[in-house]
Amino acid sequence: MAAPALAQTQPPVITLPEVMVTAQKEPAKAQDLPVSVTAITAGMLERAGVSIVSDAVLTAPNSIFTEFTARKLSNARFRGLGSSPANPAVTTFIDGVPVLNANASSIELIAVDQVEFVRGPQSALFGRNTLGGLVNISSARPNLSRWTGRLTAPLGDNGTREIRGAVSGPLSDTVALGVAIGHGERDGFTTNSITGNAIDGRKGTFGKAQLLWTPTARFETRLIVSGERSRDGDYALSDLAGLRQNPFTVARDFEGSQNRDVRSATVLARYEGSRVSVTSTSGYLRWDTRDETDLDYTPLSLVTRDNAEEASQFSQEVRLASAGGAPVRLSDSATLTWQVGGVMFTQNYAQTAINRFSPFVLSPLLGFPVRQYSPKGTIDDLGFGGFAQATFSFSNRVDLALGARADRETKDAALDTYFDPVIAPPAAVARKVTYSNISPNASLTVHVRPGSIVYATAGRGYKAGGFNPTAPPSAEAYGEELTWTMEAGSKTSFADGRVIANAAVFLVDWTDLQLNRPIPLAPGQFYISNVGGATSRGVELELMARAGRGVDVFGALGLTRARFDAGSTSEGVDVGDNRIPFTPEYTASVGVQFSRQVRDRVSTFGRVDLVRYGTFDYDDANTAGQKAYALANLRAGVDVRGVTIEGWVRNAFDTRYIPTAFAYPFFAPSGFVGESGRPRTIGITLGVGF
Repeated sequence: MAAPALAQTQPPVITLPEVMVTAQKEPAKAQDLPVSVTAITAGMLERAGVSIVSDAVLTAPNSIFTEFTARKLSNARFRGLGSSPANPAVTTFIDGVPVLNANASSIELIAVDQVEFVRGPQSALFGRNTLGGLVNISSARPNLSRWTGRLTAPLGDNGTREIRGAVSGPLSDTVALGVAIGHGERDGFTTNSITGNAIDGRKGTFGKAQLLWTPTARFETRLIVSGERSRDGDYALSDLAGLRQNPFTVARDFEGSQNRDVRSATVLARYEGSRVSVTSTSGYLRWDTRDETDLDYTPLSLVTRDNAEEASQFSQEVRLASAGGAPVRLSDSATLTWQVGGVMFTQNYAQTAINRFSPFVLSPLLGFPVRQYSPKGTIDDLGFGGFAQATFSFSNRVDLALGARADRETKDAALDTYFDPVIAPPAAVARKVTYSNISPNASLTVHVRPGSIVYATAGRGYKAGGFNPTAPPSAEAYGEELTWTMEAGSKTSFADGRVIANAAVFLVDWTDLQLNRPIPLAPGQFYISNVGGATSRGVELELMARAGRGVDVFGALGLTRARFDAGSTSEGVDVGDNRIPFTPEYTASVGVQFSRQVRDRVSTFGRVDLVRYGTFDYDDANTAGQKAYALANLRAGVDVRGVTIEGWVRNAFDTRYIPTAFAYPFFAPSGFVGESGRPRTIGITLGVGF
């Protein structure tokens, strides 16, 4: 009788939870998909203290964001693939709606359920500008069963103060409401030695409201409305060599500002039939920005820039798919799951940018101030696409997926560049261009055993061509960028579900690579140019383990070798075999997250994150770059009956690094300007929930 009694006292098996993703549009287990995806759940976001997407990416291999102090300038780069804000290689989708311009993609993560970093070409399902992958952000659903809420207040050095609140609950048996709001601000990290002012402070207010309606068990619709308003300081740009000697210090006579407003509305509707599901995603997004900055970044009064941009976009997707759990049976041993859909989008973009030159700057003969409009104009975009994917399953062990997407897009540009007063002939672009593309994809998956697969995929990705708002003569337009990517990998779980290990190898072959280039004689301005071919190859490893009850250990390693092909030229210079800019040789991260119940409704929790980035270059000529560096983030706290207090340190060892820099030959003594990476910050977060 003793043996059964002993067995009953043994603790239950501790396993990692299953993670569902929409990396291929339909909900599926991440471990069953033949695609490299790192999913960061709401719980992980909260325990890591993540409030923006670029902080969430730390645990995703071969993934990095190049961003400035301006919130709008945050560009994802996966496996070496990236580009400018107007034409990203990695597109952000928020609740299924693509953010066509990256200027509006870096927003506060409020009432978010999950962030997915999907690496590899997704053009066969998601279309243009996903040849490097996509960032998939999903809002948390309003709670239909009971009212819940959470209020947090992070406080820290550098004048950091925030407040975030969210509440969600049922209005009736079929209707639920969710509301989340927040406000945050901090002082600047960078001091202007001329005035003694901190120039790169931040201030922002943001919110989201959702309404969920489920009139029947098979149908639901969600209305999601969100907005963000930021009023920030100036860019923290300065001479690269000067920053390395004296970080967080600039010297300039003019202190500017950065303002951005983003508003969006999304309607999601889904019907789950017995055989077919129907999904509709409608999205409207509008954003506008205005930057004023000292364009020479020196104490001299030489040139300033006033840049105003705005855009509005609308997208509509309708998709049909085989109902979950009800595949089409083809034979006793073969089944079919499928999805097919169509999409359209519009985007209207306008920019007015004015460079103000002081007397004698442009020429010793011009003893009066000059304004250069570079540019003033609009770009209108209209696109349509259709896609389909079929997955054949044989004996529940082998899956063969075939998919393709056809897209057609028209861009209409009216762009003017001129001086006031007139000192040179004006330049104008008035053109319309249409692009068409077909992107196929195929994958083979073998289910070795429950919870373990091996797979191989091949797919084509493409990035649309378009117009540069401003560019050197004859470079006003640029062509499409195309890739073929091959990937093989494995996903496995063992130790009774307590350990998950994923591995992948990939090869990316580029043609007509788009590169962001500085414009000669136009400081601080860039244009996109096709520079030839390139190849990226590498390895990715991810490990997650539940070491014990309430203890999770995770790590990732990514190796990338991304180089221009022989014969590739940039600005007439041979860049063959040079490294692709902003592509670390490796990314490595390791972390541990724990929680422990010490008594009834009293628990402690904490998290440690360590990440290291390998050497990378700032430009295609490999003239300057950043050496390998490491960052450490620490958090720990206690929860007493729903009231929490948490202490945190970001960049705990106060590592000095410059993640972003670019060529600036006219005013920077070193030929480059850059911004210092975020210094060590320390604070506490107070919270209460129900």
